[in-house]
Amino acid sequence: MKLTDLEKNKALRILSQTKKDTPLARLGQSGPAPMDRRERRQQDQALGLVPFAVKLNTDLAQRLRDQAQAEGVSLNDLVDRLLRQGLESSRAGA
Repeated sequence: MKLTDLEKNKALRILSQTKKDTPLARLGQSGPAPMDRRERRQQDQALGLVPFAVKLNTDLAQRLRDQAQAEGVSLNDLVDRLLRQGLESSRAGA
């Protein structure tokens, strides 16, 4: 191998390692350990949450993301609130 190839491989290893590190770990601070899928699923089940996938128009999805960010809430919380409001208003109108 050429010296340049060795240097390229070394650079790629460094870049891949920095991408794996969390931002806090790169700064020397320790953040909360990320949950694996199984732990996350168990936590969601304990809260009574179930996955519910839907397909939305791109514009509507972006509006939801923007509104969630503006209100400082998660997208899940915003959609939950909006669905509950919609269902209650349709029940009241019926």
